[in-house]
Amino acid sequence: MTKVLVVDDSALIRRVLSEILTDAGFEVAIARDGVEALAMLQVFEPDVVTLDVQMPRMGGLECLDRIMIERPRPVIMVSSLTREGAEETLSALELGAVDFLPKPDGVISLAVDELAPVLVEKVTAAATARVGAPRRLVERLRTRRGDEALPKPRRRSGEPDGLVLVGTSTGGPGALETVLKDVGGDFPWPILVAQHMPATFTASLAARLDGLCALDVLEVAGPTRLEAGGVYVARGGADMVVSRRAGILVALPAPTDPAFRWHPSVERLVRSAMDHVAAERLIGVLMTGMGDDGAGAMTALREAGGRTIAEAEQSAVVWGMPGALVRMGGADAIEPVGRIAGRLSAMLAP
Repeated sequence: MTKVLVVDDSALIRRVLSEILTDAGFEVAIARDGVEALAMLQVFEPDVVTLDVQMPRMGGLECLDRIMIERPRPVIMVSSLTREGAEETLSALELGAVDFLPKPDGVISLAVDELAPVLVEKVTAAATARVGAPRRLVERLRTRRGDEALPKPRRRSGEPDGLVLVGTSTGGPGALETVLKDVGGDFPWPILVAQHMPATFTASLAARLDGLCALDVLEVAGPTRLEAGGVYVARGGADMVVSRRAGILVALPAPTDPAFRWHPSVERLVRSAMDHVAAERLIGVLMTGMGDDGAGAMTALREAGGRTIAEAEQSAVVWGMPGALVRMGGADAIEPVGRIAGRLSAMLAP
């Protein structure tokens, strides 16, 4: 039986999360703050920890740092849907958390039915997750130049020769950092990213990536012309689609379509790109994440003459999405995350 430690200073949240997990068949223990959580690690030895970000005595980030150093295990952060909560959650993912869960807001009883399946799915995936994000943080720190902004090339106007379509979910922010920091400023195709995240998180994600890599990274909040030298991050709470406006290739947010389970939808992004760009001018990259979002569309892309890359199991936090692509026979290449940028460059070499 999977053991889960629920850490939160709110008695109500502890009770709600504990009841959901217990009803789903998990063995559950609770802690009221980071100090109690560290003590419970030795006594209860949980397989997964859900960890509140803001707590008295010892906050979630400090507790997470101690967990990853002293007793590494999968941790899911429970965070408020605010800009501050987004920044703290992204910091937690850098420190080694494998996933995050928006904290229930408003009337808790009304949110339980929506929260329960998401919580159970995330804990189930986390129990099999590869705890390797701190290594990515070390790599990132080695590549930073203090707090200096990296020089940015000018985005190059005109119709791009092709598009790179990237899909990620659980463990995605760390994987995106690893790939994009290795992509040079002269990369010839726009890169479009669908990362499963709430609306309040993706602007912070884009800003962090922009400070890390040589390309210009922005969140797509409205119709946006696609240009070489740019990375375009789908806005959370919506889907990103490729279209044409006055003959110009653009990305734009679209209301979520219930036909697609996860959002921003990788599947919808890829299929919309195939409607407006020849398959041989598209490259799909599917990286770490639970589920199978994007696997069907990228398999269809490969069958139509496009190219695809799946992240290898050895580096993926959760090998759900890329694993599904491999099982469908839709992957041209299977690469650990640290080699994906090089593979992209090789695919575009003259």
